[in-house]
Amino acid sequence: MRNILVTGGAGFIGSHLVRLLVNKYPDYTIVNLDNLTYAGNLANLKEVEGKANYRFVKADICNYEKMQQVFAEYQITGVIHLAAESHVDRSITDPFVFAKTNVIGTLTLLQAAKEYWKNDMNGKLFYHVSTDEVYGSLDHGGFFFETTPYDPKSPYSASKAGSDHFVRAFHNTYKLPVVISNCSNNYGPYQFPEKLIPLFINNIRHNKPLPVYGKGENVRDWLYVEDHARAIDLIFHKGKVGDTYNIGGFNEWKNIDLIRVMIKVTDRLLGRPEGESEKLITYVTDRAGHDLRYAIDSTKLHKELGWLPSLQFEEGIEKTIRWYLDNQVWMDNVTSGDYQKYYEQMYTNR
Repeated sequence: MRNILVTGGAGFIGSHLVRLLVNKYPDYTIVNLDNLTYAGNLANLKEVEGKANYRFVKADICNYEKMQQVFAEYQITGVIHLAAESHVDRSITDPFVFAKTNVIGTLTLLQAAKEYWKNDMNGKLFYHVSTDEVYGSLDHGGFFFETTPYDPKSPYSASKAGSDHFVRAFHNTYKLPVVISNCSNNYGPYQFPEKLIPLFINNIRHNKPLPVYGKGENVRDWLYVEDHARAIDLIFHKGKVGDTYNIGGFNEWKNIDLIRVMIKVTDRLLGRPEGESEKLITYVTDRAGHDLRYAIDSTKLHKELGWLPSLQFEEGIEKTIRWYLDNQVWMDNVTSGDYQKYYEQMYTNR
């Protein structure tokens, strides 16, 4: 019997993970803690909200007293910490929010876990989910390894690097059992449409401009979100305490090449001539401090725990585009803000 606290479980990656854990481990209690800021959407969890082993708590991870209460009330034995501000553009506009949520929020959870588990850390685990962006930017060669020195370039990646350092400090100083994973860009269903793939699918559908930073030469490694959730599950149960694991898709794409693939697939699925929507591409001023390339080496995760991505990108991107085209009501609710009413409908009168 385990009682697992998943923070940020109503977000994109978090909701996929919560659904996986609730369905796969009926003997566990999965406590989804989310503050339901703009990217948290409880409608993503309709499939499991009635399950006996699922709980939802609306709370801010920066509230230490509330975190203490949650640990005690649900007798938490493990944490998978995904709650974070994650959009680089937003971090450039307001870095203070990122420092508060990503650094102070993580520190608050670490302290709550340390205090609650201080008399018995056996079988406990604090799993911190991080990003490849903490490593900085690569040129046209090489990869990020677990031993790559940190070199964050944006307020977002700096805040995630700071949270990673606090996690390791609690392991070294207080012997808190921790594990960290650093993942590449995720894609798939239920992603908030400020991110490139759902934003562009929606814009193609509605014949809106496709804003491309600079010349579109920036390179990212793309990972299907369900493969990421499987990796988290595997690391949580079999990873070595104190270690770091990189999770990547072995799937690098220049932004402009990715966009052209998306255009062709989306046009075809919409019954348009393939490539017709290329006329929507609009080059805009590059993002400040825009990292050129990220590329993750996941060899350690494969060799030690046997994980590999399950989907080839061509299959994954078509599956993703089909989902967004088939779920226009979900997209309309998110883009209009109506999704934020779901919490009131489902929870306030209980």
